Amino acid sequence: MFFAAISKVDSTLEILIQHKNLISNRAAATIIPMAAPIWVWAFYVALTLFPSVLGNSEGDALYTLRRSLSDPDNVLQSWDPTLVNPCTWFHITCNQDNRVTRVDLGNSNLSGHLVPELGKLEHLQYLELYKNNIRGTIPTELGNLKSLISLDLYNNNISGTIPPSLGKLKSLVFLRLNDNRLTGPIPRELVGISSLKVVDVSNNDLCGTIPTSGPFEHIPLNKFLKHAPLKTMLLELFILLKVPDSDTHGYGDRLPRILQILTDLKYCSKLYSFEENPRLEGPELLGLASYDTNCS
Repeated sequence: MFFAAISKVDSTLEILIQHKNLISNRAAATIIPMAAPIWVWAFYVALTLFPSVLGNSEGDALYTLRRSLSDPDNVLQSWDPTLVNPCTWFHITCNQDNRVTRVDLGNSNLSGHLVPELGKLEHLQYLELYKNNIRGTIPTELGNLKSLISLDLYNNNISGTIPPSLGKLKSLVFLRLNDNRLTGPIPRELVGISSLKVVDVSNNDLCGTIPTSGPFEHIPLNKFLKHAPLKTMLLELFILLKVPDSDTHGYGDRLPRILQILTDLKYCSKLYSFEENPRLEGPELLGLASYDTNCS
């Protein structure tokens, strides 16, 4: 009995494999014997429809986003939930496996809020929703987008805090959240994203101190020269360096202050992506200042 059962299973699997290879031919669907067990039919249907189920799952997530947005220009008109997958929708890009890799909705006159379902787009690499009027908070579930390279939510009306879960985005290169209404500290978890090259959180209401370790160490100088504190330090440094002490031909007691200003200037030159956050302090001075998250 045992070997007979094994033989029957092998025979059934052979039939399934033959029909899986012929699913592109509509006639192949009639080859499975009508007398086959019900589980054989169920397994066959699962094999042939599984890619579509994945596509519909991503389509459902995106359609949930569409329903949460106001779209006066009908940018999302092609987002039809009855299609097998969303790869034919405008502003959506898929890979060769029909998995969503890009959502390009920047500057599309959209308003509304983001949805947690976006975290289900496991292969998403680019989420471009900049220059709209999106409000509400950044869903914690965006931290599930393990393939994400670029998160561009700048120039919106987003509030709340930056989710620490974004620290799980180990492929992230571009994080642009500037020109919103974000509050709270910069999550320490972001320091662990070694791939991060561009960070811009300017023009928010962040607080605490700015990290300088990890990817934050390489943020370059830009517009920070507009800031009065930097101008003051430069002027003080100029005065201190202008005339050496006549008796020692050196800088004597001024040397510690000169070194401190030079240290501060080194880190101030990295602040362009953090400007216009009145309650944001920093940056950290590599052990000279603790990371302060108490900014309630």
